[in-house]
Formats: sequence, C-alpha cells, structure tokens
Amino acid sequence: MDLAPYYTHRRVLAASLVGTAVEFYDFYIYGTAAALVFGPLFFPGESGSAQLMYSFMTFGLAFFARPVGAIVFGHYGDRIGRKSTLVASLMLMGGSTLLIAFLPTYAMAGWIAPLLLCILRFGQGFGLGGEWGGAALLAVENAPPGWKSRFGMFPQLGAPVGFIAANGLFLLLGLALDEAQFSSWGWRIPFLFSALLVGLGLWVRLKIGETPDFSEAIETGKPAGIPLGELFRNHLVATFAGTFAVVACFAIFYLATSFALAHGTAVLGYPKEQFLLIQLGAILFMAGGIIFAGYTSDARSAQRVLTWGCGATVLVGFVFGPSLASGSWLIIFLGLAAALFVMGLVYGPLGSWLTALFPVRVRYTGASVAFNAGGILGGALAPIVAQALAERGGTELVGLYLALAGVVSWIGLMMVRRQAA
Repeated sequence: MDLAPYYTHRRVLAASLVGTAVEFYDFYIYGTAAALVFGPLFFPGESGSAQLMYSFMTFGLAFFARPVGAIVFGHYGDRIGRKSTLVASLMLMGGSTLLIAFLPTYAMAGWIAPLLLCILRFGQGFGLGGEWGGAALLAVENAPPGWKSRFGMFPQLGAPVGFIAANGLFLLLGLALDEAQFSSWGWRIPFLFSALLVGLGLWVRLKIGETPDFSEAIETGKPAGIPLGELFRNHLVATFAGTFAVVACFAIFYLATSFALAHGTAVLGYPKEQFLLIQLGAILFMAGGIIFAGYTSDARSAQRVLTWGCGATVLVGFVFGPSLASGSWLIIFLGLAAALFVMGLVYGPLGSWLTALFPVRVRYTGASVAFNAGGILGGALAPIVAQALAERGGTELVGLYLALAGVVSWIGLMMVRRQAA
C-alpha cells in the first residue's frame, strides 16, 4: 500500500492551516491590543472614545494594505508558483508583527510612535494579502476528487486556532499581571510570541511541493503575463461577486471579537478576563460551523451552504446587539456562539467556492483580490462603524449593520449563481 499520498496530504493540510492560524493570531493580537491598550499608548489624550476610534483606524489600515499585497503576491503566485509566494508572505507578515513588540509609545517618541505603528500595521496587511488565497489554493488544488470543500476548510480552521492562541495568551497575561504592568510592557509579549508561530509555519511550508494544478498549467502553457489585467478583462463579475460574498464572514468575526471586547469592557463595564473567557468558549462554535460547512458543501454544494449562512447572518444581526447589552453572561455567550457558528457557515466553504470562480492561471490573484477587497467592506469598517453606531443608538444598530452584511454577501452569491451551480 502506497502511503505517500496520505503523508503528502497531511503536510499540505498542516501547511495551509498553520499559515492562517498565524494570520489570525497576528491579526487578533493586534485587534485585542487595539481594543485594550493602543488608544492611550499611541495617541495623545482626548476622550477615551476618540482614542479608541484612532486605535481602530490603525486596525483598519491593514485591510487597505491587504488588496495591495493580494495584487503583488497574486502576481507572483500565478507566475512562479504557490509555495515560494506563501513563504515570502508569511515572512513579511511575521516580521512586521514581531517588530510591533519593540515600538516606543507616544510618551517616549511623540508622533513617531503612531507613525511606526501604522507602517508596521501596513506591513502586516501587505503580507496577509497573499496569505489566505495561497493557503486556500494549496489545500484545494491538492484535494482528491469530491474532497475540495473538506480540504478547503483547513485554512479556515486556522482562524479559531489562531484566535484561541491569541485570546488565551491575553487571558493568561490578564490573570498574571495588573493593569499597570499589562499597559507598560505585558502587551508586547504576544507580539514576541508570534516569532515562534511564524518559525513553525515556515518549517512546515518548506517541506511541501508545488500544487498539481499549477504544475500542470505551467507545463501546458505560459503563465499569465499580467494576472491582474487578465483578471479584470475576463473575470470582473466573478471578482466583484467574490468580494461581496466574503463581507459577512469578516463583519461577523470582527464584530463578535474586537468590537464586542472593546465595547463590552470599555462601555458596558464587563470584566476583561471574564469576557475573554466567554469569547474563548464561543470560538469553538465557529470551528464547529466550519467543519459542518466543509462536509455539507461536499455533500450538497458550497453555494447552497453559503446561501444558508447569509440568511442566518441576517437573523443573527437582530439578536447580536441585545444579547451583548443584556448583562447576562449566559445570554452574551449564546449570542456570541450563535454569531460565530454562523460565521463558520459563511467562511468554511470559501476555500472551495471562491477559488472555483477563477481559472488556474489567475486563480491566486483572483481569490486573493476578492477576499481582501471584501475584507475592507466587512472587516476594516466593521469596528469603526459599529463604534459610531453604538454611540448613537446602542448595540441594536450594530446588529442591523451585521444583518446588512449578510444581505451584501447574498447579493454576491446571486451574481454567479449559475457558474457556482
């Protein structure tokens, strides 16, 4: 019995999962630090609300860098290969995250401190622009027949893994340090720890080969000269459809994590450690949703599961705000768990659904650009808009924003309904 394909598949799935675990770890430690300490540390004192808004603006900056990174890494991923491009994106992403640990604060360096923070945040986003699309292709293009969604869900499973690592570390630091110690130096520890995760990701990725689909495409024809140009000439509708389709998953994640943590602790007065613990439990439902969606997508279709998820996003939007403001830990947990399970439905099938929209020669560029452009609409704006809505009309308005994100993603699905079917 030849076990080589089995071990190859294990390495591929591990490489696709580890990379996105590092991605979400890096992004979430920044999001958590932005919610808890970056406002007063890096921005001159006005109101606490203004500091939090500025902090979330730096958080959103990376989402605008991600499409730029998607274009650059997608170009090379479609021309020279998936493996080497993924290694480069991981190194840039990890290096930017590590350097944040050594930044001076505003009290130490004045305006230079927030400038350096923004530069490194841009570097994070630039590297991340090539990460998810490449990881999804690595999994899907190595999948056996009938297994594309189950293989394609592994990059998505990196999200709860990275979240648990990040949130768990912040929880331990909160228990071990007082507020003064955490604000002074404790927040730097998660950024330092990212170096270990990046090293693990590089070690795994350097052991894998090129994907069969890309190797075959290179053998049978020349790569696209300018993948982005070909993408926009021949696949513009698919690009817009993919962009809209991913809005819901980004909106759910960052509202149920970064915004909920910031608003819950700073405005509603919930204890930080208890809220982090609640989020740690709720994220397990996201992992369950991803696994359910992956298996169901192979049995039915990714298009159908994503459509279910968009409808559920609208429904969750109407209960998200009231549950967060309820003051009951059980209701808060159920609200977050429901939201994150639904995120699994609109996130789990994206690996197979989004990559199937594009031919191999522009697939890295197409999947990366659509995914990261959708991140601007659903991720970058979500905490900022939610903070503004909460100040004007309470958390109920935030839930309506989430419902709107579900409608936008449903429109994206309908744009390519025949192609996806």
